[in-house]
Amino acid sequence: MEIIDGKKTAESIRKELKEKIQTMTIKPHLVVILVGDDPASKIYVNMKERDAEEIGMQGTVIRMAGDTTQEKLEETITNLNNDPEVHGILLQLPIPDQLNEERALDLISPEKDVDGLHDINVGRLHNNKEGLRPCTPSGIIELLDRYHVETEGKYAVVIGRSKLVGKPIARMLEQRQATVTVCHSRTQDLATITKQADIIVVAAGRANLLTGDMVSEGVVVIDVGTNKVDGKLVGDVNFDEVSQKASKITPVPGGVGPMTRAMLLVNTLKAMKLQQ
Repeated sequence: MEIIDGKKTAESIRKELKEKIQTMTIKPHLVVILVGDDPASKIYVNMKERDAEEIGMQGTVIRMAGDTTQEKLEETITNLNNDPEVHGILLQLPIPDQLNEERALDLISPEKDVDGLHDINVGRLHNNKEGLRPCTPSGIIELLDRYHVETEGKYAVVIGRSKLVGKPIARMLEQRQATVTVCHSRTQDLATITKQADIIVVAAGRANLLTGDMVSEGVVVIDVGTNKVDGKLVGDVNFDEVSQKASKITPVPGGVGPMTRAMLLVNTLKAMKLQQ
């Protein structure tokens, strides 16, 4: 069994990006908008800002009050869209309840949408056209590539159908010639499906959902879940059980999480190139 080390892989990606950026006269500029004071969001945003600066990218955080109006948020996004010195815009989610998340996300220019959530980018992904892809699924594909996991002709099962992870990773695996089944909370007899899989991506948000008796020998397992159980961070996969059978598996923490942040930097550089 091999551990797919997201932390180490993310470090390699940052190092590669740093070398590229050192040769550039104009540095890529990522702007993160943080509305309100959600504690987890604050931590994530600080990490993203630090990541950008460490590799020589410009990272800016715009902090807005929790009672910000939709009008004020949209005005901020529009100004960033029109600023040629800003290459990537990310709205940190979740945002306060009084704000319309969908409207705000769709206002971000598709060429600056480093989260890959704009309807145009979703359409480009769906049609396998050049565009910005969501960070977590991109990170998963990168891990599969760097750990030499063959997808062509393989049977992949994705558990979860969110627009952030489940739906895009299913499409990306399909575009890499895998046969894909998407399962979710209404799927009946999940174990019968997962036992047939060569690759399983679990992004359901339920602790220890995938257990040892649900997988076959030699399976590759990617755990996207982050759940707090008894004050400890655990994934959607029962690691102790599943790792006994898996050929390769991502841990939680240290698997997909660091890759999501690394791919945000990759997307910012890509966005800059798209704009040029």
